[in-house]
Amino acid sequence: MNHRNARTVFILVCALLPACSDSSEEAAPNASVDRLERQLELRDHADLLARMGLPDSTLAAFTTDGCSGGLSVGWEYLAEEIEDVRNYHGIRPPWEDCCIEHDRLYHAGTAIDATAEESFEARKQADLALLACVVETGDTRTAELSREYEVSSQTIHILYSTIAELMYRAVRIGGVPCSGLPWRWGYGWPECD
Repeated sequence: MNHRNARTVFILVCALLPACSDSSEEAAPNASVDRLERQLELRDHADLLARMGLPDSTLAAFTTDGCSGGLSVGWEYLAEEIEDVRNYHGIRPPWEDCCIEHDRLYHAGTAIDATAEESFEARKQADLALLACVVETGDTRTAELSREYEVSSQTIHILYSTIAELMYRAVRIGGVPCSGLPWRWGYGWPECD
């Protein structure tokens, strides 16, 4: 296992362990996880910036898969198979616009003259914006979903907050630069060596 894969696995394990994270609804991601991510990622951000600065590096045209990791594809499959999902929620996830905006930020990554620390912070802010956008999407749908499913607005908020938190954790784990994944930070740039 190379150093990039080993670090990604370590971050994954730590992000999923209750002792490493604070799952209370109002708490920001745990500071110890943030420090660990920063320590493990900064070299990857430096490698991305070095790759971006090479004379043969050009930013490719923007592409998006909607919500990565199969989320949009899976939703589309469910909508095709389950009429109520298709009719009431549509064939794309209700928060897909959040994912596309997130992809726009991930595509370019950071400014070419940024530091590794600035690149890390830019990615973190992009991921926090995704989390907030998904929660906001739920907030705008609360009244209609509460009526349709006969549940409290609190239940809708908890559901969307949980979805947002899971998506946040997934992008923190799977979006590391120079990972070789098609949805990595700076995916519009050539892959790092």
